[in-house]
Amino acid sequence: MVMAKPAIVSADDDAAVSAAIVRDLRRRYGADYQVMGATSGAQALDVLEQLATRAQPVALIVTDQRMPEMTGVQFLERAKQHAPGAKLVLLTGYSDIDVAVKAINDISLDRYLTKPWDPPEAQLYPALDELLDDWRRANRDDPNAVRVIGHRWSEQSHELRGFLARNHVPYMWLDVERNDEARRLQELHGAEPTDLPLVIVPGATALRAPSTLDVASALGLRTQADNVVYDLCIVGAGPAGLAAAVYGASEGLRTIVVERDAPGGQAGQSAAIENYLGFPKGLSGADLAHRAVAQVTRFGAEMVLARDAIRLDVRGPVKALALGGDVEIESRAVVVATGVSYRQLDAPGADSAAGRGVYYGASAAEAQECAGEDVCVVGGANSAGQAVLNIARHARRVVMLVRGDDLAKSMSRYLVDRIEQAPNIEVRLNTEVVEARGDGHLESITIANLETGAREDIATNFLFVFIGAAPRTGWLGDEIARDAKGFVITGRGVLTDCEVSRWPLLRDPFLLETSVPGVFAAGDVRLDSMKRVAAAVGEGAMAVALVHQYLETV
Repeated sequence: MVMAKPAIVSADDDAAVSAAIVRDLRRRYGADYQVMGATSGAQALDVLEQLATRAQPVALIVTDQRMPEMTGVQFLERAKQHAPGAKLVLLTGYSDIDVAVKAINDISLDRYLTKPWDPPEAQLYPALDELLDDWRRANRDDPNAVRVIGHRWSEQSHELRGFLARNHVPYMWLDVERNDEARRLQELHGAEPTDLPLVIVPGATALRAPSTLDVASALGLRTQADNVVYDLCIVGAGPAGLAAAVYGASEGLRTIVVERDAPGGQAGQSAAIENYLGFPKGLSGADLAHRAVAQVTRFGAEMVLARDAIRLDVRGPVKALALGGDVEIESRAVVVATGVSYRQLDAPGADSAAGRGVYYGASAAEAQECAGEDVCVVGGANSAGQAVLNIARHARRVVMLVRGDDLAKSMSRYLVDRIEQAPNIEVRLNTEVVEARGDGHLESITIANLETGAREDIATNFLFVFIGAAPRTGWLGDEIARDAKGFVITGRGVLTDCEVSRWPLLRDPFLLETSVPGVFAAGDVRLDSMKRVAAAVGEGAMAVALVHQYLETV
C-alpha cells in the first residue's frame, strides 16, 4: 500500500505571497511532503479537516499573522484540533513580535519568522529543516521497527523500553495481556512467560528476556572501544559528559565516552527544558541529547553504550577504567560525569513496585501511558513540576505530593503558575507517601499529612518519584575524595575538605580536578555544582580546558 506523504500547509491572505511561500516550500520539500496553500484561515482549516478525514499526517503549518478575518494565532489555535502534532510557524512583521512571543506560551508556537524570508536558503529553510527533523523523530511509523513483547507491569520490559526510547530506537510495544498480535508472536516463537520480554530485532534472532547490553549489541550500537589507550575518557553521557566529548574531540584529543544506559542522563528524561539559553520555546531532554550526540559523532569521539563503570585504577600516568564484562579502557585523563539518580522512596511496598507502577523520573512514553488515569507525583522541585505538566496532558487527574509548605520555595515561578492554572492538577502540601500497595503492580498508596498526621488512601497505578538526587559514585575507589553523600570533591576543596595528604603534588588541584591528579569531575556528580543543564554543559567544556593544562604537566 502506498502511503500518502505528510502534508505542509500554508496560509496567507495575499495571493502573491501565498504563491511565493508555496513555491519555496515545494522547491525544498516537495519530494517528501505534499505542500498545500490557502488564502485564508478558513480555507486552510477546510484543508486540514480534509486531511484529517483521510488520516493524512500534517507535519508543518506556516501562516501569516495579519489575515483580516482570522489572525494567524487564531487560525493556529483552531488548526491544532485537526493536526495536534504539527509544527507551528508564524510569519510576522517586526511590529508583531510581541504577539508571536505570547503565542509561544499560549498555543505552543514552535517558531516565528519575520517577513520577507528572502533568501529562503538563509532565512527560511534552516528553521523549517530543524522543525521537520523534530517532527519526523516524533512520528516514526516504521514497519521494520523493533518489537517488544511483554507484560505492562514487568520491570524488565519497562527498563528495555526506556533504553530504546532514550537511544532514539523506534520500537513497537505489544502487551501480551491486551494485544492479540503480542500473543501470536509469543506463540510463534514458542516463548514461555519466563522468556518475556521478547525483543524482535529485524534480521536477527529474537532475544528472550535480554539485558540492555544484549539489545544494544543486536541493534549494532557500539558496546566496545575501538582502541586500547585514549587521551581522554569521559564516564557518563549527560550534558556535562557530552559537552566534554564535543570539546575534547574537536580540540584533537582522542576521546571516548562510556555510558551505562543512554545519552542525556537524568536531563534526557525531562519533558521540557525551558530555561536553556537560545530555546525560547524550550526543548525536551531527549532532543537536547540527540543534538549533542550528533555533535559528538561529527567531531570523531567514540561512544560506548550499555557498559557500566565498576572501578577506576590509577597506574602512574595512566588511568584504567574497568567495565562490566571484563572490559578495560586506559586513558591519560578522565572526566567523571556520571550525574545523579533520583533517591529511592522510603516507604513500605515501594521497592517491590519499582518498575511496576512506581517509577523514578518520567519519560514522554511513560506520560502517554497514563492516558485517562489518576496519577501521583512525589516531589516539589523543577523536575517534578515539568513532569507533572507533561503527565497532565494525558492523565485524567494528577495529584502532586509535596513535603514542603509552599511550592514556590523549591520550584521556578513559571512552573508554579502553570500548575496552579491546570484544572486537572491537585497539589497536596505538607504531604508524604507512607505506603505503596498492590498485587503484582501498584494499585494504591497511603499518604500522610505532616502537620495533622491524618492519613488517606489514593487508588492509583502510577506513582512518579522526584525526591532529590544521589550521585553515581559507588564505583569510584577510596582514592577519589567524596563528601558524606557521595558527591565528588574538587579543586580547593580537596585541600580544605580533605586531609592535605590526599593531594600528592606540589601544585594545587585544578578547579575541577579531584584528589587524584588527572581525574576531573563535571556536572551534578560534583560537590557544590549548580544542578542546572547549562551549568553542567559549561563544566564539561571547562573540564577539557583543564585536561589540556594537566596533560602539559605530565
